[in-house]
Amino acid sequence: MVYQVVVTRGYADPDGTTIFGDIGLSRLTGAGLAWRVLDEEVEELRPDQLDEADAVLVLGHERVTAESIPDNGRLRHVARFGAGFDAVDTDACARRGVLVTNTGTAVRRSVADSVIALLYALSHHLVVKDRLVREGRWAERGAWRGSGLTGATVGIVGLGGIGLETARRVRAQGLRVLAYNRSDRSREAAEVGAELRSLEEVLAESDYVVVTVAANAGTRHLIGDRELSLMRPTARLINVSRGVVVDEGALTARLSDGRLAGAGLDVFTEEPLKADSPLTALDNVTLAPHSLCWTDQYTAAVSASVMASLIAVSRGEQPDETVNGPFPNGTWHGNERDST
Repeated sequence: MVYQVVVTRGYADPDGTTIFGDIGLSRLTGAGLAWRVLDEEVEELRPDQLDEADAVLVLGHERVTAESIPDNGRLRHVARFGAGFDAVDTDACARRGVLVTNTGTAVRRSVADSVIALLYALSHHLVVKDRLVREGRWAERGAWRGSGLTGATVGIVGLGGIGLETARRVRAQGLRVLAYNRSDRSREAAEVGAELRSLEEVLAESDYVVVTVAANAGTRHLIGDRELSLMRPTARLINVSRGVVVDEGALTARLSDGRLAGAGLDVFTEEPLKADSPLTALDNVTLAPHSLCWTDQYTAAVSASVMASLIAVSRGEQPDETVNGPFPNGTWHGNERDST
């Protein structure tokens, strides 16, 4: 039986063309695997869509729940194109012997680069100044002097792979880096030149706060109104994590009345962000459609990672980046798997 990979429909056309460009599906064919794109776009995958699938490649934010997994025991792998896996019930997959992988290492540099882009855009009021030129409002440019970065402190909330890569890039700019992580990352912080602090200290002492934590039940509204109140009125918040990590209503209120100087947001509580959202009317906010890190290098790195994982699992090998494995004592062991 040919190993079958199902590709979710949201970001892909039937011929395999995707919003990211060429993601290398031909590598699957070359390795003897078959692939097909689902006929319809759904928010939550259904078992009938995966009945004949050995693996599913999740390109977007489609949910994979316990109810998504067919009872026939064939599905063995959920591969996420990207780092975030908050839409995948990893525990349910583990119970059914389904391995979940992501491409966390592959996205680090591109996401960290997007943080630097937002850092400079905010410090130089880039979006507003672009608008002044387009609308013939040159006379207003004196009202939009930027805030120099020399001597600035950048606080990073979440010192995982993306947070560490961001710290490296920020330190390369000669800036001070403070960092908060829920688990001990002392050794890693020392390697990148970041000073570990409590969350409250990071928020209170930073000129720019960068949120890079993973989204889960424990990080929902990690940055709420209380946390935002600890930030200086001159400070700015950058979120490249997930929208639910920051209380969007509280953030909008503080940006609107001047209690916070600005924000750079690539993620939102509800996506796409509605055109009439209060955030779209604020000059002190730089917005991106959850794609700021999408570059040719991003696509190449993520594609290589996800295809390698799909091929490895098809051969009964352990892939590099597992989210819920390896499983003990044969729950998942390559080509033969106990699905109970």
